[in-house]
Amino acid sequence: MSDALEKAEAAAREAAANTTDVAQIVAAVVAAQQVQQQPPQPAPAPVQRPVGLYVAAGIGGAFALTALAMAAAVLAVAVAVGAVCATVCLLVLKSLLTDYQKGK
Repeated sequence: MSDALEKAEAAAREAAANTTDVAQIVAAVVAAQQVQQQPPQPAPAPVQRPVGLYVAAGIGGAFALTALAMAAAVLAVAVAVGAVCATVCLLVLKSLLTDYQKGK
């Protein structure tokens, strides 16, 4: 009788070990199913850029470019006036030199 009792006890221990393994497998399967059944995460909202800032930068850039173009035009006029003045000055000096040399 003790032999049969020992066999039953060994079978009970083996069943308990198998039951623990099965319970772990079942727990893993249930966890995997729960992960798969979670609703998908919503996509993040697109980031809206401040349009007013870009418009202001564009207008400011246009004004700056206009100011630079006007400054370049004024500079060109100043150079032209200076060139005309230098030419007139040289012509007057040449005329004076010619008159001076004729007077000798």
